[in-house]
Amino acid sequence: MSINIDTVTAIIREAAEAEVLPRFNRLTAGDIEQKTGPNDLVTAADLEAEAVLTRRLTELLPGSIVVGEEATAKDPRVVDRLSSNEDSVWIIDPVDGTWNFTQGRTAFTMIVALVRGGRVRTGWIHDPIENTTATAEEGAGAWENGARLKVAEPAALASMTAALYVGARRTPAMYERIKALKPGLGPRSHLACAGAEYLGLARGTTHYAVFTRLLPWDHAAGNLIHLEAGGHNRMMDGRPYVPRPIEGSILLAPDEASWRQLRDLLEGDDHTI
Repeated sequence: MSINIDTVTAIIREAAEAEVLPRFNRLTAGDIEQKTGPNDLVTAADLEAEAVLTRRLTELLPGSIVVGEEATAKDPRVVDRLSSNEDSVWIIDPVDGTWNFTQGRTAFTMIVALVRGGRVRTGWIHDPIENTTATAEEGAGAWENGARLKVAEPAALASMTAALYVGARRTPAMYERIKALKPGLGPRSHLACAGAEYLGLARGTTHYAVFTRLLPWDHAAGNLIHLEAGGHNRMMDGRPYVPRPIEGSILLAPDEASWRQLRDLLEGDDHTI
């Protein structure tokens, strides 16, 4: 069964208007809970939006199943649904950038991806504040409100904006390498929201990015949108990204040549960009 992209976009926007935006800047203490710690939060907006999206998307595609961030937080076995190559699976991040949301910061998004045969076939990133939605269908390009999205052109290293989510604990060698390279690096984007960073990549306002925590609800849709906007992305070891919880780091760049140069640079084999 084919899915109408605009129908899903409308469902996401309606969930934003009903469950997310009315709670922005209006959360009470009882609306916010910690999951794994003080920087890992869930709000009533996350829970209610995920419930609405789960119900409406499975109604739209009978027989499909859902991997939601909040459902997985309650039962980690939920993510195992992504190991099947036979099911149609919706991946849902009801509020990406929840910490920003709780602080009244506007860098938060809603993310949905549809996986079939173990591959991301369609993706949506919705910005509730701007009321814009980036979408991509495998092989059909990436679009935002009717306009085609295109990644930035490669440029000199000092001219390129980067989103580098590289920490000393998870990837210490790359972290130290980036510290050493800092004088020659260009501007940084650090929005604390994967969906917002992917929008920047697809719009061409951010040139490249590295992510080292690869939860599928953060990356499945954005990965496809970036590829369909003309970008090149791979795991640092050259593997293609897969929509499952995986170890390693992903590098997203404007094209294959700049990807290779950036990979060598960030891993310690210098090349001029």
